[in-house]
Amino acid sequence: PFIVEAAVAAQSVASLAALSDFLDLNKEPRSLMEKFLYAAAFSPRPSGELLRLVLDKLDGKQLAPEVQETGIVALGSLVGKLCWQKMCGLQQEVEHGVKTILAGLRGAEEESEIVIHLLALGNAMLPETIPILLDHAEEGPAAVTTAAISALQRFPAQHISGKVKQAMRRIFHEKGKSYEKTCRLAAAEILLDNEPLPMDVINILLATKELESETAAFLLLKVQNSLRADHHPARKVMKDIMRDPRINNYNFFSKAGISSSFSGPLTVTQDLLSTFGLDLLFLEGGFLRKSISDFSLLGHGQRLRAVQVTIEAQGMESMMGENVLEGEEEPELMAGMSAIFFDIQVRPIVFFQGYADLMAKVLLSSGEPTSVVKGNLLLMDHHQVIPLQSGVQVAVKLQGGLGLDISADMDVSIWEQELKTSINARGSLAIDFQAELDAPFLQATLRSQTEAETSIHFDTMLRFSSSPVLMCLQLREEQVPYR
Repeated sequence: PFIVEAAVAAQSVASLAALSDFLDLNKEPRSLMEKFLYAAAFSPRPSGELLRLVLDKLDGKQLAPEVQETGIVALGSLVGKLCWQKMCGLQQEVEHGVKTILAGLRGAEEESEIVIHLLALGNAMLPETIPILLDHAEEGPAAVTTAAISALQRFPAQHISGKVKQAMRRIFHEKGKSYEKTCRLAAAEILLDNEPLPMDVINILLATKELESETAAFLLLKVQNSLRADHHPARKVMKDIMRDPRINNYNFFSKAGISSSFSGPLTVTQDLLSTFGLDLLFLEGGFLRKSISDFSLLGHGQRLRAVQVTIEAQGMESMMGENVLEGEEEPELMAGMSAIFFDIQVRPIVFFQGYADLMAKVLLSSGEPTSVVKGNLLLMDHHQVIPLQSGVQVAVKLQGGLGLDISADMDVSIWEQELKTSINARGSLAIDFQAELDAPFLQATLRSQTEAETSIHFDTMLRFSSSPVLMCLQLREEQVPYR
């Protein structure tokens, strides 16, 4: 497995040829194929040849569903990175990659297939695909709408045009049809996070009067968070609105609910701000509907989602005899997880879907956590020659590798009426820097090596044997060795 990752990182003609000969997507173990595809997806500066190799391995093959899905999200990432390197119109592989994703989306029949292609478009972040994402966001079923809005959230503010905002208003305010609450909240988030208009913020606040208490409490906290964060694009607008006593009053901001939204800084320097955010959306009966934990890096007007993990559970309330709200259709029993690492969306994982699947997993549970992504990734690969005023040249090389092991587990105990989720993230970063001065009269080399390791564990536990539901949240961070 490690040699496969190293061969992708090298991206030499010989290493790609060796990979082409060695990898047979039908014969190799699934874990090895996913290692190859994720190594390609996370490559800092992929080449057209690497994209051609991935396309060749995916085109027209009968693959295991998990490998096919991983391949599609990896394809989106490669296309996006090559376009960012201004190779969009220059290499036919890029055009072929875009056409492959769009053709797959048009031909998809299953909901899960549509979702995975929309997430791939989110990885690619091509402005010309925004109308397609908007169409699916407004017209699709709940899972498709969620995936399309999630893809739109990845685009920088300059691409969130008036047309996009108009569509998000229709979804949030349910102008054309009714939408699931998580879809409406995601639409509101796009409106709040992208140079919001005062009228949008006021209308979102006014709408909380009509929303059920948990959704309203969550949304109000989301709005209040923007006031506290110096970097938030809605902060100035919010400060102006809060001067109006008709809005900034107890009647508005006193919604009772256990849902919460929190965001705060972890590290602050002149150039960089790292933040931790945690969103917890509960249903009226006290069941966890969605949790999002987010570690982001902000600097020089850019945002990098280092790790964002979303855990969703739906249909739990009907299993426990709770009534579904009037006008809402009963959702299918399901729990799953989706994650973004270093701005790359990885393949979502379904813990169980349907009551029979849940029972099978409860009875046959191995007790082992589900691996989300595991491997060694080349994150930085930079080579530059700098001419000095004296006429001498300095060659600078910088490489950074990341060892990553992320696993997640969801344990539902029907008998004890408990729900436990745990996310374990372990990572080690190694950076190798070398500056070399080579002149006829002098040779000098400066070399620096840095290594750091960290591991973060986030656990949630719900006990719904009595009312109100008892909840415990725990975030543990182990000591960070730094060499």
